Order: sequence, then C-alpha cells, then structure tokens
Amino acid sequence: MAEKISAVKGMNDIAPPVSAHWEWLEEQLRGLMRRYGYRNLRTPIVEPTALFVRGLGQVTDIVEKEMYSFEDRLNGEQLTLRPENTAGVVRAAIEQSLTYDGGKRLYYMGPMFRHERPQRGRYRQFHQFGVEALGFAGPDVDAELIVLACDLWAALGLSGIALEINSLGQPHERLAHRASLIAYLEGHAEQLDEDARRRLHTNPLRILDTKNPLMQDLVNRAPRLMDHLGPESLHHFNRLRDLLDAHGIAYHINPRLVRGMDYYNLSVFEFVTTQLGSQGTVCAGGRYDGLFEQIGGKSVPAVGWALGMERILELLKEQGRLPVQPTPDAYAVVTDTGSLPRVMPVLRSLRQAGVSVQMHACGPEGMGSMKSQFKKADASGARFALIFGPSELEQGAVAIKSLRGPRAVADQGEAVQQLLKPLADVESWAATLTAI
Repeated sequence: MAEKISAVKGMNDIAPPVSAHWEWLEEQLRGLMRRYGYRNLRTPIVEPTALFVRGLGQVTDIVEKEMYSFEDRLNGEQLTLRPENTAGVVRAAIEQSLTYDGGKRLYYMGPMFRHERPQRGRYRQFHQFGVEALGFAGPDVDAELIVLACDLWAALGLSGIALEINSLGQPHERLAHRASLIAYLEGHAEQLDEDARRRLHTNPLRILDTKNPLMQDLVNRAPRLMDHLGPESLHHFNRLRDLLDAHGIAYHINPRLVRGMDYYNLSVFEFVTTQLGSQGTVCAGGRYDGLFEQIGGKSVPAVGWALGMERILELLKEQGRLPVQPTPDAYAVVTDTGSLPRVMPVLRSLRQAGVSVQMHACGPEGMGSMKSQFKKADASGARFALIFGPSELEQGAVAIKSLRGPRAVADQGEAVQQLLKPLADVESWAATLTAI
C-alpha cells in the first residue's frame, strides 16, 4: 500500500456538511453586494512578488515573514501566493483600466496564503471576502463601507461586534508623528522588546500595534498621530464620524489602531469581538489613496475592507447562528433496476421543476430492500419518500409518503401520508412537494 499523503498543515479541506455553511455565507454576501451595487472581480491567486513588496511595505510582517514566495523554474520570475487581495485588485484596476470612466465598487472572495502558526480561525490557507471602492475620495464612501459591514452582521444575526476607528492622516503628517515617536521610543529603549527594536527606525508605527503586555504602558503614553493631523485630515475624520452618528452606529476611537499594511491613509477601522480568543478582529480596512501610484498607476483614491470567512463562521457557530443543514425535498425509492429508464426521466423533470430529489443508488446486487431504502431515505433528511414500486408503476403513478410526521394538503383535503400521483402529471405533484 502506498504511503498516505495528507493535506499541507494549515491548509484544510472543506467537506460536507461544513461546506454547506460556506455556501450559505457566500450567498448572504453576494446578496448584500447586489443591494449595494458592488460587482465581482476575480484576480489570480499567484502574483508577482514585487506587487506585495511595493504595495504592503518591505518591513511589514507579511512581507518579511509570512509570504509563500518562489521562483518560476521556467523563466526565473519571482512569484508569490497572494497573502491579501487589495494590492491585486489595484493591479487589476490599473491593468484593465477599470476606473477610466469613473469610480468602481468591487468585491472579491477566495483563498489567501500566509505562513504562520495555524490556530483557531487563522490558517495558512484562509479565505477572505473583501470590498473595494475605487475612485471615491470622500468620507461618505468610507461610511458606506462601514454601514455595509454593519448590515452584514444584522443579516447574519451576529451580535457583540464592536467598531473601532482612527485616522492615519496623510504621509507628511505621519512623517512628523514618526519623528516624535522615534524620539520618544529611543528615550525608553530599555523597555523595547526585540521586535520593537528591529522596527524602531524602519516602521515605528507598527510598534503601537504590539501585543506584548509588557509594552502596553509604554505604548499608551506614546505620542498620538491624531495630535499631528492637519485641518483637512481632521475634517475628513469628523465627517466620517458625523455620518456614522447619523446611522446610529456606535464606535470607539482607538488612537493605536494602525493596521498592518503601509498603504493606508486617513480612515482606518476594525470590527472586533471578544468571543474568538486572540483572533478578535473579524473585519478590517481603511482608505489607501496612494496605493495606485505605488503600484505604477495614476493617482486614484480608494477605500475598502476585508473579513476572514473562517472567523465569521466560527463566530456564527459560537453564537448558534449557523443555518440548518440543507436536505432534499424527496428521496426516490426504486424497487427494481428495470424500472430506472422510466423513473430517472421523471426525477429529472422534478428537478427541473425546482424540487430537490435524491435517488437511491443501485448496488452490486440491485436496488436493495425497501426497508434498507427507507432507512437511507430517513437518514437523508428528506421530507418525503417517492415510492416507485411495481404496483405504482403499473398504475402509471408514484406514491408520496411523508417521512417527517403526518402532514396535510389543506387546499386539497388529502392526507399526505400516502398520496398517489400520476407520473405524467409531474407539475402537479411537484407543486405538492414544494407547498408543504
């Protein structure tokens, strides 16, 4: 026997019945996008490594430690499995001239890849859903995206998700803050951990996002970026707050919220929960007006967010909000293989009429006993069994038997426990199956 091959650690199969939860969540997301006027964009899983080095920043955790990068052995090109998709969306928008005729509202979903320690809600292959609004400079679209996320929590029935917001201002304001932050941290060098010392002169803003409890007091006393914002940045932030207030959306201003990528400016935000342990961020994003130019395009304002689908599903499970598993409307019990040429076209017509039907499969010894078929029919969760026995077929009919307790067809006054319906009148008994 050959040696068993297993999936790569942290890259998981999604099989039934769990895959049904994914399908349901994807349907909810697509429906919300239609209502807000966002359209789907699909980008490659593999991108040039330079896209992420230039877009995310050379000294970010993702670029330094987490990317799956490799050399194409055919032409030597440096490639990377996408660790996030905002840079890919901007690359596609530039390459496809998506914003030449005005702004675009886009969404994506799919797998991302980061080499980190697998844990609950955090995997090496994980799935993100994201929205990107390209070509819109005002805080109204920042607010729209935050409201959209809040509508998603409501549609999913989720609670206990808090919103944190901040402003990173513009690059020149961050430079002024950076200088004062470095001076402050250099004055407390003995309190810096190894990671903070490494970042002190390359990306000091990320030190504010440290999870080291021994550095929290130091970070809390550090100079605040908000104190370096000019009138235009403050106006943008205050207008965002006004619009959130108008929607009755509660938020907390977190001056230490900086996000992990270098491309953010002005508004940044996170939706957080205390119900997923250390993986408390379920959705995050902000404005990235300079990213188009960093990647080689013309200046285009943009804002977006992404959520981790595994984390949302974990939260749905934690709050008991996962949907009931889908089951077929009916299970077809067929007593004789010789009747399959007559039965299978009828089942196809049923499915075309909108009825979900699972047919008992023929084994090496035929269709099996009625008893065994009814056991499988019951285990399938179907509401009805469709019995195609010799006597039924002789009459040109099917027997419909309820598998989930006695039910009645009120408008016909018939007991559903055992109905006979003519095979030729599929539309009639299809309506019976879907109406009850």
